[in-house]
Amino acid sequence: MSAPLYRQIAHKIREEIESGNWKEGEAIPTEKHLSEQYSASRVTIRQAIKCLVEENMLKRVQGSGTYVNEKKIEHNIFELQSFTEEMRQLNKEPVNHVINFQMITPSDYVREILQLPDGEKVFYIRRQRLVDDTPYVLEDTYLPVTMFPDLSYQIMSGSKYDYIEQMRGMKIKESFQEVIPILPEEEVATSLSLDESTPILKIQLHSIFFDGTVFEYSEIYFKSDEYKFKLRASRP
Repeated sequence: MSAPLYRQIAHKIREEIESGNWKEGEAIPTEKHLSEQYSASRVTIRQAIKCLVEENMLKRVQGSGTYVNEKKIEHNIFELQSFTEEMRQLNKEPVNHVINFQMITPSDYVREILQLPDGEKVFYIRRQRLVDDTPYVLEDTYLPVTMFPDLSYQIMSGSKYDYIEQMRGMKIKESFQEVIPILPEEEVATSLSLDESTPILKIQLHSIFFDGTVFEYSEIYFKSDEYKFKLRASRP
């Protein structure tokens, strides 16, 4: 028994996407065009498109049309990679927009995580991380001034981990991360071009060198429509 016509058409459209004939982020042909191409009614075409929207291969944009969904970036929390490293692995060139760079007295919470004495200053940096002019991530980072006295706005416009490991010659061992689903505050939502009602993922992390020294504390906000998080679980 053959599949219903709309499923056959959905399969053909899926092949167009998977073969790369229809590119991620591009609008698909109109219902009228697809109706003529596949010799089917527009009702049948709508059913096929609905099927692929439910599979998250297509997305409808009100008043604009139907587009091929862009694949979510897979973030493996068991691998300590910078945003720059992660994007370059995907053949994407990231841009770091430094929104805030200043020397501050940290809160007690940040000071305790960084294991700093009273009165010790930190650099606070807020960066908007973009790919193809689209904001993907907002990052708040705290770094001890005594550990990185030459840190600058220009350095933080590039890769933080490249600076630490290649320029400073310090070897990063690991980070400890906590993932929290949240609704963004207004400033965070604006920086990520989101509505405040859109849930996002927040990671709170601190990282250490091989000698156990804590060198950073960061709070990172990920757009949930651009990212998916991969975890690996094994039985004890």
